[in-house]
Amino acid sequence: MRAIRLIQPGRPLEMAEVPVPRPGPAEVLVRVKAAGICHSDAHYRAGKSRVDPLPLTLGHEVAGTIEELGRGVTSFKVGDRVCLHYLATCGSCLYCRQGNEQFCETGKMIGKYRDGGYAEFIVIPARNVFRLPDEIPFEQGAILMCSSATSLHALNKARVAPGETVAVFGIGGLGLSAIQLARACGAREVFAVDIKPSKLVLAKSLGATPIDAAGSDPVKEILRLTNGRGVDAALELVGLPATMSQTVKCLAIKGRAALVGITDKSFEVAPYHELINKEAEIIGVSDHLAGELPLLLDWARQGKLDFYHVITRSVALDAQAVNEVLDELESFGDEGRVVIIP
Repeated sequence: MRAIRLIQPGRPLEMAEVPVPRPGPAEVLVRVKAAGICHSDAHYRAGKSRVDPLPLTLGHEVAGTIEELGRGVTSFKVGDRVCLHYLATCGSCLYCRQGNEQFCETGKMIGKYRDGGYAEFIVIPARNVFRLPDEIPFEQGAILMCSSATSLHALNKARVAPGETVAVFGIGGLGLSAIQLARACGAREVFAVDIKPSKLVLAKSLGATPIDAAGSDPVKEILRLTNGRGVDAALELVGLPATMSQTVKCLAIKGRAALVGITDKSFEVAPYHELINKEAEIIGVSDHLAGELPLLLDWARQGKLDFYHVITRSVALDAQAVNEVLDELESFGDEGRVVIIP
């Protein structure tokens, strides 16, 4: 089968011909129908986050159909429409038992520590497979598995409650999902912060109050629009020290800043003025939980989430096309989510 693989960090991804994997006991073989291209994949290609072993097929946002069942799998049948939770975990270690399976002692993320979905087929444990309702297209099912799921996990970690205000820094694939999910969680007002006019237009169409960080100080603007109070929760989805600092500075008393974006740089915090005096919190957000996916899929099935604006286009399973999308992500371009259709 064809697969787009990372051979060496800092180099473009390459197309390869590899054997179709065979499902082992308690596993399934899935024919990939759609695979989202995530900003994390740009970090993996650049070597900012370790990928092991190499070479490895990237891609952790995956939807498709069941092609073959491994021994002992009875919960699915060939042809079922499915989407894949990207963390293959043991289910029995301390972290898994606590419901924190993203820290599983032997867990492996597809597209990072085991072959992912930039391919025609993928093998995955059956416990990672979720049925994709007929109402949800494959492209949307794929991005639900990362950009939307991670946004929902961030909102859950930030403990967003009905009637609260939320600021979303970075209106890419995660940000467009976060705006809608914050509304679904009952947020009274959502502020969308970005430097790209096209993304702010999209955010406004989804009901957010747009804030142009290129033409104004977003912290001052949020404080002005909230009569000096600030927001109850702020999500950082960019991965830059500057936006992380702004996420903290715009918090209200008892506010929570949830940091999702990946960076290897540090940022400064004024402990008394920005945290202690307000009892504000900075919260790290890692991945998402399998237990959060059923609600997400149900909201999507009901039409509560508009993904036609989140997915800006699709590309073929072609290494050059995928590398060009990753280049665009590295430069923080205008696009939302791009999806591979093998």
